[in-house]
Amino acid sequence: MSTQPQTSIDDHVVTLNPIVGMSLEDLARAGVDLLQAGILQPMVAGEHLLRFNRELVKVLFGTSAEEAPARDRRFADDGYRNNAVHSRLMQSWLALGKSVNEWVDSMGFEGNELERAHFITALATDALAPSNFLLGNPAALRKARESRGASLLAGMKNLVDDMRNNHGMPRQVDKSAFTVGENIASTAGSVIHRSEILELIQYQPRTATQHAQPVLIVPPQINKYYIYDLSPDKSMVGYLLDQGFQVFMVSWRNPTREHRSWGLDDYVVALNEAIDVSREVSKAAAVNVVGACAGGITLATTMAYLAGLKELDKIASMSLMVNVLEPAVEDSVIGLFASDKAIEAARKKSARAGVLDGADTARVFNWMRPNDLIWNYVASNYLMGESPPAFDMLFWNNDTTCLPARLHSDFLDIFKDNLLTGRGELEIKGVPIDLKNVTVPAYVTGGTTDHITPWQACYRTTRLLGGPVTFVLSTAGHIQSLISPPTSTKRKYFTNPKNVRSAEAWAKQAKPHEGSWWPHWSQWLQSLDGSKVKAAKKPGNAAHPSLAPAPGTYVFD
Repeated sequence: MSTQPQTSIDDHVVTLNPIVGMSLEDLARAGVDLLQAGILQPMVAGEHLLRFNRELVKVLFGTSAEEAPARDRRFADDGYRNNAVHSRLMQSWLALGKSVNEWVDSMGFEGNELERAHFITALATDALAPSNFLLGNPAALRKARESRGASLLAGMKNLVDDMRNNHGMPRQVDKSAFTVGENIASTAGSVIHRSEILELIQYQPRTATQHAQPVLIVPPQINKYYIYDLSPDKSMVGYLLDQGFQVFMVSWRNPTREHRSWGLDDYVVALNEAIDVSREVSKAAAVNVVGACAGGITLATTMAYLAGLKELDKIASMSLMVNVLEPAVEDSVIGLFASDKAIEAARKKSARAGVLDGADTARVFNWMRPNDLIWNYVASNYLMGESPPAFDMLFWNNDTTCLPARLHSDFLDIFKDNLLTGRGELEIKGVPIDLKNVTVPAYVTGGTTDHITPWQACYRTTRLLGGPVTFVLSTAGHIQSLISPPTSTKRKYFTNPKNVRSAEAWAKQAKPHEGSWWPHWSQWLQSLDGSKVKAAKKPGNAAHPSLAPAPGTYVFD
């Protein structure tokens, strides 16, 4: 099975990783280390410079064999092959990148030092790609001629607008095409419970009878909840309703400076209240809980908290999707720069502001993948004068939220000290957190091309929990593996009833299945309890009446 990364919506997604922070000091230190190594080894640098010059001569005379990878969209235009000037510009840049990479490899760096050096040099070389400049971009020049300069004027307007209204970053999505509650997050339902931290939405039934055990979805705190309820054809909520499930959804409040003291324990207590309300309204003894990304961390912690209170019988099952409970440095680019100083700097910054600003988090993430998240839009928005796409997933991803300073600090501690892997090292309201005490059936997913929460890291959860775990691997990235409706004909997923210790060994023995994993998950949920109840005619109950129609009020904060 292929696990090579691909460019997609998942390249845009902001999740837990940037919470750690990327210190400019650490970036500068990595650059200084590279320069010092280069100065101390001038002969090595000279050798690579000579090789680069020899390749430039080949480029000049048209004998160079340098060719961009077929998947590199920057050079997809035929002008880079048919036009002598642009072909030579591309080959010169490719030769530069190759020479720099070979130089870095020969400097004696190892492990994370080597990866940091490659990351730093890639930032510089990618910025110099000819596709980022008007004269080096044949498609932009052609469009400028054909439009008689109108594209350049439109691009200038886009640039000025971004400088004024988007912190100088190129826009990734046309937000005007979407309205929350109308053509996105539009599934019918009602808010039946509201606390300072969350709203609880109960969705309107679509079938005459429903499964007795409801599904409660816990979204990440980084973005709004409606990644689970995008357009009707991409709505996990809608799919579950069509399958006859009772569905409840947590909608986290977007905190401000005054909420700086909300910590993980406050979120766990609030989530426990939502679980109880879901049980009361559905008249079910236990609920199926679902979480992804940072929401999965909160959910898993809550499950261990309930286990410590001897109240885990309130939970029928737990599903964790594209979620890492045991982080490791090698899991992401940000881990390369997650030094103690960087972590403490991030902690102090949010403490001063009272929150970790979602827009700041997004900008950090953009620079982790600049080709897909910055230069791609520089070329399309500014050089081509195009408007960004109207794409529901990108709209959701740009609808960022903040984290309270204390919750941010708690997440940093979990990342830094791997607190969820220890038994009792983390406490919630005095209750030691031990994931081995979470003995309910669990369903865990990963995506083969997920570079944010790599599937191998997701698989480590199978060793942390104390109950039976079903692991499913989807052939997609972070968000595309999560939002995978059965209408997605290009999907495939893998199952293996044996959770062997090695993720790679699990994959070798896994059985492939065509299509989305959602039906497999639905069948798994139904296998836990097949009993049905008559669908409720009205949302909530006497103690928890309807407070507002879905999507609620917190989603607009």
